[in-house]
Order: sequence, then C-alpha cells, then structure tokens
Amino acid sequence: MVVVQSYTVAVIMCFITMLCWGSWANTQKLATKEWRFQLFYWDYAIGVFLLSLILALTMGSVGSVGRSFFEDLTQASGSAVLSALLGGVIFNLANILLVAAIDIAGMAVAFPIGIGLALALGVIINYIATPLGNPLFLFLGVAGVVLAIIVDALAYKKLPSQGEKTPVKGIFISILAGILMGFFYRFVAASMSTDFINPEAGKLSPYSAVVIFSVGLLLSNFVWNSIVMVKPFVGAPVPFGDYFRKGNLKLHMIGILGGVIWSLGMSFSIVASGVAGFAISYGLGQGATMIAAFWGIFIWKEFKEAPTGTSKLLALMFVSYAIGLGLIIIARIV
Repeated sequence: MVVVQSYTVAVIMCFITMLCWGSWANTQKLATKEWRFQLFYWDYAIGVFLLSLILALTMGSVGSVGRSFFEDLTQASGSAVLSALLGGVIFNLANILLVAAIDIAGMAVAFPIGIGLALALGVIINYIATPLGNPLFLFLGVAGVVLAIIVDALAYKKLPSQGEKTPVKGIFISILAGILMGFFYRFVAASMSTDFINPEAGKLSPYSAVVIFSVGLLLSNFVWNSIVMVKPFVGAPVPFGDYFRKGNLKLHMIGILGGVIWSLGMSFSIVASGVAGFAISYGLGQGATMIAAFWGIFIWKEFKEAPTGTSKLLALMFVSYAIGLGLIIIARIV
C-alpha cells in the first residue's frame, strides 16, 4: 500500500484534509436550496463510502510495504473492526448535528464552534493515547483555536436576530456536535497499527480502517438520519419518499460529491498520521474551520448584515486560528 514517510508530505496531506473538510459543506448549501438537508445527507453518506473503497482498492492495494486491502481485512481482529465501526457511528451522529447546525446558523458559525471544539478535544484525547510532538507547542496551538471559537461566538451575537430561538439552537447543536466529533477519531486510530510499514497482526491498515469507518457511517445513517427526518430540529418532518420524488441526478451527484470530498480528507488525514501522529494529523485537518469560515463570510455573505466592528472580530478569529495551526505544525518539529 502507499505509505507516507516524509513529515513534509504528511503536512501537505493534512492541508489537503483541511481544504476538503472545510469545503464539502458547500455542496450542502447548493443542494439544500432545492431540498432538505436530511435528503442530501443520504447521498453524502454514499459518497463517503464509495471514495474510501476506491482508495482502498488502489492506494491501499499497491506497493511493496504493508498489507493489501483484502489481506488486511482477512486478518483483522473483531475488536479492531468494531472500533473502526464505532468511530463511524459516532462521527455520523456528530456530523448530522453539524449539518443541522449549518442549516440553522450558517457555515461561518457552525464550523468554527463545532469543529473548533472538536479540534481541541480531539487533539487532547489523541495526544494522551499516542503522545507524539511537543506538548507545549501543541496545546498552545489548541489554545489559539479555542480563542478563535470564543471570538467567533462574539461575532455571531452581533448578527441581527432571525428569531429568538434559532440562534441559541444553532449554537447549542454546534457545541453538541463538536463534543461528539472530538471522540470519533480516537476509535479509528485505536483500530490501526501505529506502524504502517510493518503493521501489527490483528490491527487494520489506514485504508482498511477508513473503509470500515465508512461502513459504520453508512449503516448508522439508517438510524440517525431517519430520526432527524421524523423529528427535525427545524420545520416539518421529511417524508422518506421525497428522496425519490424530489431528487434528480444533479441533486444526487452534488450530495455524493460532498461525501467524496470529505472522505478524501479523512483518508489523507489517516495516512498522514503514520508520520505526523494522530493528534497533529487530526488537529491540522480540523483547521477546516478557517476554510469553512472563509466560504461562509466571503462567498455566502453570511455576515453581510452584521453591524460595524464585526469585521475586526472576524479578522481576529482568522489570526488566532492561523497562529494555533502554526504552533500545531511546529509541535512535531521542535
């Protein structure tokens, strides 16, 4: 299988993860102009699984190191498979909550709060499990991200009210999504061998782990997404038949594209973790918050009605995130 052995290449892959994780939600914004996010999410889950399988059958099955995809699956222990599956189940619940928060509060708010919180928790949890990197620089970087979260919340409060309940609901759902998302990566990491070149018996390779994770995501979608279709956070229930009645090829492809984009980021993050370490790889990828905030602010104009002075808070948010990410990168070098 294809294995990364250079930290520089690993960091580049983590930045691609950042771009993917920060950009996939644009497909949701495009699709939900014509139908509800719950319907979009079925195609998204399919896209995640398809891309993970394609990468496992290509990058995960060529080369002279490690184990090929099918060889890896046949030797995997039940506990390793269960751990990766559970990671997919937890992530899916967290991501559905995040998608709901985006639908309510917008990308510029839901991503900085939800993903920023997930970054802080995820880095701490993964570093405790696999301590790799300078803890001082790593956690100073996390502190910079937390500051950006607080600043973003202050900027959000300045927006004209769109209703008394919706702003609070959007922030609450973002926080809940962030807490859950802070844990999913550890389950996937625990299913894998830390040595990708000579993997431990019974453990999964990075490509196999992402496929099993994607299966957990797709299967749990029949539970989590069905619940939010019947009991949505906002609006009337979503009939299951609308997926076929209202969907067309364009809408389905947009949803699948969203899943493919996110899955590419997940795969690159996991592959890069062999050199960068799980805490740094996850932390850099979750810099997606800046990318999403950029889309929300400059492309979707979600803060166009904000009062004077809000732009300074948003600028401070970007600076805090940039400093935080820089410190996280340095943590593996010093």
